[in-house]
Amino acid sequence: MARNRAFVESLPDHCLECEPDKLPSRQLALFTCMDTRLVDFLEPAMGINRGEVKVIKNAGNSVTGPFEATIRSLVIGIFELDVKEVMVVGHLDCGMCDTTSETLVKKMLARGISPDAIKMVEKELEDWVDHFHHPEDNVREAVFKIRTNPLIPKDVPVHGLLFNPHTGELQVLVDGYENVNKP
Repeated sequence: MARNRAFVESLPDHCLECEPDKLPSRQLALFTCMDTRLVDFLEPAMGINRGEVKVIKNAGNSVTGPFEATIRSLVIGIFELDVKEVMVVGHLDCGMCDTTSETLVKKMLARGISPDAIKMVEKELEDWVDHFHHPEDNVREAVFKIRTNPLIPKDVPVHGLLFNPHTGELQVLVDGYENVNKP
């Protein structure tokens, strides 16, 4: 809280004068991983500034179901916030590559999570955590799941990119314009 007070007290006037709209000016949603190395690095590497895109993050930029949080966020972005394009951005050296449901469950049990609670989500953990092996494949799969979701309009391009968190380089894996039905 002390850091927040200092931030607010030293906030330049121009930051308040040009406050961005809640609608993304680039009409773009960026779906990426929650990896700390991407903070203040991915957006500048893409030339993205405050107010230009809607950013959605989760572990491994994974889409796990037809109406899970990522899809719900994209639905709101598209239908309520004027998003017209989606970019799925995975990254090299993702921690999800080294995670397994078995080791995750062991850590959860060691921290006091009830075995009954784990049993309730065991299948989902296996489907999600044990399925992630390669960031490139995960990006392609996320693009496919978003692109084929019945709640996402067919005229919304869904791109897939891979980010190098060591160099800032981006690589296009899926050109989202290729399979878009024009309205």
